[in-house]
Amino acid sequence: MTILRPAPLTQDAFAPFGEVIEVTGEAIEINQGTTERYHDLARVDVSAEGGHPLINIFRGAATPLPFEVRMLERHPLGSQAFLPMEQVRFLVVVAPPGDTVAPDQVQAFIAEPGQGVNYARGTWHHPLLALGQTTDFVVVDRGGPGDNVDEVHFDTPLVIEPLT
Repeated sequence: MTILRPAPLTQDAFAPFGEVIEVTGEAIEINQGTTERYHDLARVDVSAEGGHPLINIFRGAATPLPFEVRMLERHPLGSQAFLPMEQVRFLVVVAPPGDTVAPDQVQAFIAEPGQGVNYARGTWHHPLLALGQTTDFVVVDRGGPGDNVDEVHFDTPLVIEPLT
């Protein structure tokens, strides 16, 4: 059994898998000074093979820990962004793009309140893992023709133990 210990979610640590979406960098003042805009935080990559962007809401049930990671999925035709609609933590489990994934390539991160993620096209990731409570997430995804999901299953699960 392999234990996954989630690391803090940072721009640098997550860069091989996509972007962390959070308030960072210099704000642009808009709307007569009533609004700060944090611009171009993630690349929406959904146009392959005639795709188009979708905005969805996913409602994720709270994930009890310990949790066994038995599979990952990827979207070969587009990126996928997850933004919690509440100030909550959630788990992010990823592996680099490629034809398949080995268990020793899997990494886990803990997203803090105020953070979202954008999985780059082809990045292996676990489906939504809400923590503590049922949580709604805005998901920017790809719609259109083509098969946009692949799965890989592990013979031996990876385990995420309770967070400290």
